[in-house]
Amino acid sequence: MSKVTLTVNGRTVSGECDDRMLLVHFIREKLGLTGTHVGCDTTQCGTCVIHMDGRSVKSCSILAVQAAGAEITTIEGIAAQGELHPVQAAFKEHHGLQCGFCTPGMVMTAVDMIGRHSGQLDEATVRHELEGNICRCTGYQNIVAAVLAANQQMHGATRQAAE
Repeated sequence: MSKVTLTVNGRTVSGECDDRMLLVHFIREKLGLTGTHVGCDTTQCGTCVIHMDGRSVKSCSILAVQAAGAEITTIEGIAAQGELHPVQAAFKEHHGLQCGFCTPGMVMTAVDMIGRHSGQLDEATVRHELEGNICRCTGYQNIVAAVLAANQQMHGATRQAAE
């Protein structure tokens, strides 16, 4: 057993865990933050995407002990003062979700993507970068439209519509 201390959504937290515990399970089971979903445990589906030290990562591919000292942001940590994050609001407005299971991972991937591309996103780039996130309910059209709309709102960028 190891004691893991990290900063999650702006709060320093600690917990004991087996050395083999995946970060996704630490987040859900030890911290009670269940917005980060478990889909495959093999990095295939993307439902477990979080931000670790400012970059999106699949939390099922990292041991909790490997994340010790890191700054973690989960889906619960991106809204500010009760207001949805612009990506969350765009997913809602553009119907970029159906069952919602993949949505936290999609949103976290999109937030990172928009930040890395400094507003310079087009449909092809969004589709390419979402390849690691599986949605079984949609054809991604509304998800892509939501990401482009959030990108435009956050950066005032000219968006190339997903039609």
